[in-house]
Amino acid sequence: MSETLSYRVMIVDDHPLMRRGIRQLLETDAIFEVIGEASNGMEALSLANRDSPDIILLDLNMKGLSGLDTLHALRRDGICARIIVLTVSDSPGDICALVDAGADGYLLKDSAPESLLAAIRNGDVFSEQVKAVLQNRMAVQEIPSPFTVLTERELDMLQEVASGLSNKQIASALFISEETVKVHIRNILRKLNVSSRVAATVLYLQTRGL
Repeated sequence: MSETLSYRVMIVDDHPLMRRGIRQLLETDAIFEVIGEASNGMEALSLANRDSPDIILLDLNMKGLSGLDTLHALRRDGICARIIVLTVSDSPGDICALVDAGADGYLLKDSAPESLLAAIRNGDVFSEQVKAVLQNRMAVQEIPSPFTVLTERELDMLQEVASGLSNKQIASALFISEETVKVHIRNILRKLNVSSRVAATVLYLQTRGL
């Protein structure tokens, strides 16, 4: 961030002591101007629409409208401020949900005050633990699905196998012969590099989070 710039900041947290501490921290740097505080999500929506802050520091766990719901509502209202989540939660579920909802940053409250201030000031607004979670998710997403090697017909077949149907029932459901079902299943096991239909079923369910 340039020294000549200034940033209007709004703090959203349901703990008065936390809001005061964050305000005092920001006021040590002339680049920040705290223009408002909100103790809940509804107040945040009203103030953000009225005052058009440049940066919103948003708590996650608040009474009433949660930080996630508040974030959704702010984005629905067209608030274009940089929204940085400031929370105690380092849960991968929370991190991914907030980032997917449009958070511009995610910082942990247990960070050293000077580190928090530097992160907000320099735009490096993801704590190291948060970066690790996001990088891990990206790595997992880049792993190709083992089912890309299957044809559409084989995928249909595997779904029926995973449902617990016998070869005869699958043949009836898909209007093919039982011998054709056996051929498809052999091909599925070979392509997935598993030795049984049970193993194929487990892989299928795990991949879909079931």
